[in-house]
Amino acid sequence: MKQVTLKRGKEESLLRFHPWVFSGAIAHIDQGIAEGDVVRVLTAGGQSIAVGHYQQGSIAVRVLTFDDVQIDDAFWHHRLQQALQARLAMGLARPLGEAPLERPTNAYRLVHGEGDLLPGLIIDIYGTTAVMQAHSVGMHLARHAIAEQLMKVMEGRIESVYYKSESTLSFVEPQNGFIIGGTDENTAIENGLKFYVDWLKGQKTGFFVDQRDNRLLLEHYARGRRVLNMFCYTGGFSFYAMRGGAQLVHSVDSSAQAIELTRRNVELNFPGDPRHQAFCEDAFKFLGDGEQNAYDLIVLDPPAFAKHRAALHNALKGYTRLNAKALQKIEPGGILFTFSCSQVVSKDNFRNAVFTAAAQARRQVRILHQLHQPADHPVNIYHPEGEYLKGLVLYVE
Repeated sequence: MKQVTLKRGKEESLLRFHPWVFSGAIAHIDQGIAEGDVVRVLTAGGQSIAVGHYQQGSIAVRVLTFDDVQIDDAFWHHRLQQALQARLAMGLARPLGEAPLERPTNAYRLVHGEGDLLPGLIIDIYGTTAVMQAHSVGMHLARHAIAEQLMKVMEGRIESVYYKSESTLSFVEPQNGFIIGGTDENTAIENGLKFYVDWLKGQKTGFFVDQRDNRLLLEHYARGRRVLNMFCYTGGFSFYAMRGGAQLVHSVDSSAQAIELTRRNVELNFPGDPRHQAFCEDAFKFLGDGEQNAYDLIVLDPPAFAKHRAALHNALKGYTRLNAKALQKIEPGGILFTFSCSQVVSKDNFRNAVFTAAAQARRQVRILHQLHQPADHPVNIYHPEGEYLKGLVLYVE
């Protein structure tokens, strides 16, 4: 195993179990190390302190373990087994042979990068298919070994592993497709509701399982309300609102593909239901159109406005503008579900942006809930950067 040596004193973050080694902390790199190689990290005094994947860029090593061990089939098996045990404890994965719940769920995140001690790896389960994404070259190179161990750990639970990383690894040749098995079945169940998973062309792994708990909360507030679901993508919030007894539900997205997927999902759960309409339109334009219907429940779940710290200022302006428009449009006594999935936007940043929006809209606003990512998107306590999803539920006078 080739080695990376740190500058003196730069091991402090690793002693606190932070899983990243930044390039500025490195004093020496062995010759011949290629991106994606497994390397041993040494202190300036030559002590082994971590093992991880080497990569180019500001994060030079993503730590897989703080023990001096080989990264082999046994390692992948153990880590995946740990992830499964955690999902069993959460009640998302169910013991084999156990009777299904009244409102079953067979869609959840099995591996969430650093949160499951597997930095650079995402695995979502949709029924009997696991969709795997690599966010590092190291995980990309290990995809076949990981898939083989995944099938062993998840025996009796999944039949296929689909690899999907064209959007996360733009610097390697796309190799999307089934590594093991293959199925035409692309529907899954969340809290008893069905949805199509477009793991071929859809965003991320095909569905945003991180909003599962928040969609269920919205269902609680939906009865009798006129609901607007902005940035609807697959329409998740829309069909939860319909099950909750919404009077009408309008879904809006600028992507025609997303609108088609929303319509399919609504039809899958509520065929022929006249309460739902979908609009392919820009969010800001739709919110600014005074001739559109009045709403007393609005969902704002936009894509990340800031993917790096340099974009933070403009992102916060964008969140303020978007929320101000929604607060101007919502009826008195309305409920606003508003989110940010930008990792570089802190909870305080986001709350201040919404505070500014409320002041601009001149509305009295109360915070009912402060939302976050669900249990199957765990945050490693030594890696607070993993806390990315934040949201507020507001009561608007």
